Amino acid sequence: MELANRVKALTPSTTLAITAKANALKAEGHNVIGLGAGEPDFNTPEHIIEAAYRAMKEGHTKYTASGGLPALKKVIAEKFKKDQNLDYSPQEIVVGTGAKQSLYSLFQVLLNDGDEVIIPTPYWVSYPEQVKLAGGVPVYVEGKEDNAFKITPSQLEEAVTGKTKAIVINSPSNPTGSLYNEEELRQIGEVCLKHNILIISDEIYEKLIYGGAQHTSIAQLSPELKEQTIIINGVSKSHSMTGWRIGYAAGNSTIIKAMTNLDSHSTSNPTTISQYGAIAAYGESQKPVEEMRKAFESRLNTVYEKLIQIPGFSCVTPKGAFYLFPNVKEAVRMTGFDSVDEWVAALLEEEKVALVPGSGFGSPDNVRLSYATSLEKFEEALERIARFMKKKSK
Repeated sequence: MELANRVKALTPSTTLAITAKANALKAEGHNVIGLGAGEPDFNTPEHIIEAAYRAMKEGHTKYTASGGLPALKKVIAEKFKKDQNLDYSPQEIVVGTGAKQSLYSLFQVLLNDGDEVIIPTPYWVSYPEQVKLAGGVPVYVEGKEDNAFKITPSQLEEAVTGKTKAIVINSPSNPTGSLYNEEELRQIGEVCLKHNILIISDEIYEKLIYGGAQHTSIAQLSPELKEQTIIINGVSKSHSMTGWRIGYAAGNSTIIKAMTNLDSHSTSNPTTISQYGAIAAYGESQKPVEEMRKAFESRLNTVYEKLIQIPGFSCVTPKGAFYLFPNVKEAVRMTGFDSVDEWVAALLEEEKVALVPGSGFGSPDNVRLSYATSLEKFEEALERIARFMKKKSK
C-alpha cells in the first residue's frame, strides 16, 4: 500500500540508527557505552512520584480538559511569573503530551503549504521534520562555531522572505548547549518584530545552565516581543520526567485555542496522572532541580577538559543542557575516514562507544555526546575514543 507523501518526506533519525546498532551489540554481550541519551539519568524526585500515586488512589484517572488541568495551568502561570515576571492567563496556556507534541501542534495550527520557518543550525532533529509534516519549508541559517553556534541579526535578516512565518530559537540549545544572552535576543527580536515573524522559543533546558550564566526568555524583553512569542517548555529535563510526557505552550490566546482544539482531536488530553505529578513538580520544593543541575555542572567541568585533549577534537564550551558538541573534522581526517558518520560507525563497532553524528543536527563536522550518564562511564568512553584515535591515526 502506498504511504502518504508527508511521511515519505521524513528524514530517518540518525539517533535511532545508532541506538539500534548499540542495542544490538549489547544484546550480543558487548560492553557498550552509550553517550546519546537525551534525558537525565536521575529518577524522578520522590515527592512527584508520591503525588501521582496519591492522585491515582484518589480516583484521578479519568479524562481531563483537553488543554490541561486548571490546577496545572495555574502553577505553570505562577512559574512564569516567578521565573521571568511574565503574566499568562489560563487561556494563554495549553498543556500537551510532552514539549515535542506541543511543538507539533503549534506547527500544525500555524503553517500553510509553503510557509517558511527559519531554523538555526545546529538544530534539534525534530524541528525540520515537524515543519515538513505541517506543509511548511525549513529554512536553515548556520550558527557559526566561532559564534558559539548562535545566529546573528544580519543572518536572520538575510534569510527572511515574503513566505517567512516563524523562527525557532532554542536556548539553551540541544545539541550545542549554547545560550543566547539578553542583548542577542533583543536584536533578533527587533528583526522579528520588523517582519512580523512569530518567535517559537524552546526553553526546555532553561533550568540546566552553568558557570553563573542566566536564562533569558525573549518574551520577557518587551510587551511586543511577548505578544510575538510562543514559549515551549515542560518538566521532562528540569525534573527528570521524560517518560511522564508533560509539556506546554504559552502565548497568543488565538494560537493556544487552536492548539487546544487540535489536541482534542488527537490526544484528547495529556495523561491525567502525569499532570498531577507536574503540579507537584512546580510546587514549593525545587531543591531536586538544583541538585541535578549541580551534578551536571560538575560532570561538565570534569569531562570537558579531558575531551579537548583528544587529538583532532575541538569544542565550544556549553553553557547549558547536558551535551558536548565537539568538532571532529580533523579527527576524521587524521584517521582516514570519509565522513563523521563513517567515523562514528567505526568507533561503535571497534570500541563500543555510541555517539550521535552531527549530520542529524545539520552539522556534519560534529558529534554529540551526552553527559547525562555517570562520570565513570563517560571517562571510560573518552579513554576508548582516545585509544581509537591512537590506533587509527596515520
